[in-house]
Amino acid sequence: MATLLAKQVQNKWNHSFARLNRGEPGITGLLAFSEAWRIATGFLHPRDLNDPAPHQEYSIQDVRASFDLLSKSKMLPLLMENFLENMRKQQHLVERDIQTYMTEYEETSSTDAIARMLFRLVEWYRAWSPIPELGATLLSAYTLTFQTHVYSTFPPSFSHGFKALIASTFSLVNTSSPPPWSLSAEQLPSSPIPSRPDLPLWTACEALGLLDRYESLIATVCYEYIEAHVAETCAQKWDETMLTSLREWMAEKVVPWMVMPYARNARNADEARQMLQGVGSRFDYHVCKTLCDLRTQEIFDIIIDYPDSQPALQDLKECLARVDQRNEVVTTLRKANKKRLLHPGADTKDILTQYVSIIRCLRIIDPPGVLLYKVADPIRKYLRERPDTIRCIVASLVGDGESGDSLVDENEPIQPLQQRQADDFTDPNWEPEPIDAGPEFRTNKPTDVISTLVSIYDSKDLFVKELQVLLAQRLLAVTDGNYDRERRNIEILKIRFGEAALQVCEVMLRDMTDSRRIDQHVQAQQQTPLHPTISSSFNMPGQFKQIQDSYAKEFHIFKPDKKLHWLPHLGTISLEIELQDRTVNAEVTPLEAAVIEHFSAKDTWDVADLATTMRIDKAAALKAVACWVELGVLKEEDVTVYKLLEVADEASAGAKTYVEGMLTNLGSLSLVRIQNMLKFAQGYDRTIDQLAEFMEAARREGLVTVKDGMWKLQR
Repeated sequence: MATLLAKQVQNKWNHSFARLNRGEPGITGLLAFSEAWRIATGFLHPRDLNDPAPHQEYSIQDVRASFDLLSKSKMLPLLMENFLENMRKQQHLVERDIQTYMTEYEETSSTDAIARMLFRLVEWYRAWSPIPELGATLLSAYTLTFQTHVYSTFPPSFSHGFKALIASTFSLVNTSSPPPWSLSAEQLPSSPIPSRPDLPLWTACEALGLLDRYESLIATVCYEYIEAHVAETCAQKWDETMLTSLREWMAEKVVPWMVMPYARNARNADEARQMLQGVGSRFDYHVCKTLCDLRTQEIFDIIIDYPDSQPALQDLKECLARVDQRNEVVTTLRKANKKRLLHPGADTKDILTQYVSIIRCLRIIDPPGVLLYKVADPIRKYLRERPDTIRCIVASLVGDGESGDSLVDENEPIQPLQQRQADDFTDPNWEPEPIDAGPEFRTNKPTDVISTLVSIYDSKDLFVKELQVLLAQRLLAVTDGNYDRERRNIEILKIRFGEAALQVCEVMLRDMTDSRRIDQHVQAQQQTPLHPTISSSFNMPGQFKQIQDSYAKEFHIFKPDKKLHWLPHLGTISLEIELQDRTVNAEVTPLEAAVIEHFSAKDTWDVADLATTMRIDKAAALKAVACWVELGVLKEEDVTVYKLLEVADEASAGAKTYVEGMLTNLGSLSLVRIQNMLKFAQGYDRTIDQLAEFMEAARREGLVTVKDGMWKLQR
């Protein structure tokens, strides 16, 4: 066994000797190898830069010859291992310098210490670096080992100092004066790009691998520089667009700075532009995001300042197209509304004014209206709970606001109230709803402000009644007989609400003008201090007259010295109308009750004859008849000719059955969904406006109820 081992050792020794001696006589080759090893290791040995003693100089020819000899002897891997080990043993020299400079920085917070440390590390790196002729493998192994050890030596405070140093380079973009840490001109490396004061710093960072290792930190420095500039120049500045000027500032300040860390080695402008394309897009995105964040934080005040703040809204619209932060805008504005608007301390007029501004502003930012739908819902619910909301809206419509301001823009065209329509999928121009729209969102909702305000409530009848009350007060307050303003308001409101809804108001205006004319005639015959107002009235027919007379008789017995004077245009009457196939329950005005009483005596009437019989205005009679048409009691036979409908119309009965079935099976439904489902019913051809009238008639009958736009069966 020992003999076999000895033979193996002898064979290996002979093989190694032959490889190192290279077939030379004696040990001549071995001596030459020993000398080559000495020269190579001496040349590669890391020296101490702080040692003033001169170091041994080697001839490049001798060094190359030595490396060739070692390569032929297959000893380069061992030489590399020896070099790296020596370098590790000398790393304490580098650590000592790092500790010295970092101690200076921690004591003074001066970035000059960081810069000088980086330049010193580059000196160490270049002093220990093997010459390129020795091969890329040795150089790559050396660079990796050197950088790894340097990174492990950096204290935690280095990142903060390096970040501050990079931030200081922005001030060097457009200046020729060198900073305190800058190298002298003769030390600047040659480059095809014109030299700048910060060029040595970026060169040092590249040599040490800091540009790759701290890439995110360098980008963060630029992000923070952009954020600081946006906050300084754009905050509370809403009267001009800022995005264009920010991009111009980027081209003047940031893009030249970007050349150093991201395109320093570009050979020409086109190559530099191509290298900066990706990172430039990221920084442009951050500009939009920062401005979007700022405008989102200021959105409530921007809306208050509208229309002067319209440029800021245009900026926000453009930023939202680049940055997907629509939900942040909705969340921020809803929180601001809840904190600053929707509370008992805010006046209803102020809430309405802000709501109108929100409508106009969000339509600029998001024309489809998804953002408005999400933001407006809490405001609409809160306004419905306020008792004076309708009065404030109506007062604004007739120009009777306390502050003199109007919710209506004078430049907006006057148009009828818009109703939300069901989707028409056969329309070739139909477009799907936006991707972030909720399930209840509809793109074809009312677009003008007045229609949006009126749609807060489920029925416009509430507004019509309030209009009548307010107009009566305004008419009674006129002392000079000039009703031009009220006449103009009525004409405008007739366009919005329809002529039928404003007939009572027209009657009041006519009564006032007739009273004025009659009073002038009486005063001409006999001067008197009395100036009465004469209002139109009518007498209740049939059974209603009998009930009134019976009640008045009992009253006279109880109060002999007093006499009742009936005001038939006021109050309501609960009726139960028995027809051949159904019973209709309704709560109507005395005028509407009087109209249907006449149909009990004669089943067909012309509106003109009915008005003459009742001694009322034709328009008032037409409005009363329309109420019973909605309830399905009367039917229009011809123009202005109506007939009592003893047997329900087949289409109306079918629609009623369908609606009742839907509400029974599905619970509460919106008007739009009911319309969409009824389209599948055979013979159904009503519009959504006609359906709304049908549902309102059913509500009056007590068959259904409505709350927040959702219809359900009356339990």
